[in-house]
Amino acid sequence: MPQPRAWQKMLSGRRLDLLDPTPVDIEIEDIAHGLSFVARWNGQTLGDFAYSVAEHSLLVERLYGRIAPRAPAKWRLAALLHDAPEYVIGDMISPVKHAVGPDYDALERRLAAAIHIRFGLPAEIPVTVKKQIKRADRISAWLEATEIAGFSVAEADRFFGKPDPALLRDLAITLRPPTETRADYTARHYALLAEMG
Repeated sequence: MPQPRAWQKMLSGRRLDLLDPTPVDIEIEDIAHGLSFVARWNGQTLGDFAYSVAEHSLLVERLYGRIAPRAPAKWRLAALLHDAPEYVIGDMISPVKHAVGPDYDALERRLAAAIHIRFGLPAEIPVTVKKQIKRADRISAWLEATEIAGFSVAEADRFFGKPDPALLRDLAITLRPPTETRADYTARHYALLAEMG
């Protein structure tokens, strides 16, 4: 019996096999385009535009830079790409990811490894760096929850942890058209690659 189709045709012309992804089929323009149209919080946010995973990723990279100001550009790039697999598998809120189980995690890990290799990162990010990125991710979630997702501060503190106010200094959630977010995500990616040399 033939195997069911498991590849996605990308706008770049690449065919990405979702079950066995290879780095050569990954392009940043496809990632930026996809993430700029994937809504965080299942789209349940205030405003005229969905808050996209691309916008969230830009914020997480910025927060990571505050948490680890001496981190090399490659780890800032890892922070920018932390949700990159969602450009083809979408965003699921954490409780649903846990309910889906280990198959979803395995798919996400395979995609992340291929993306990392494509852009000069190790397939697996070191645990200490992953923890710092996760901290930035949770702070971003707290800010999103309280500014646009209808959570009270007390609820956000309970679910995401109380953030250090110094890390949030001058930060606010930005809602923009997907084209603007896509352009900024792509530009930030190339700036970090240039820093990496």
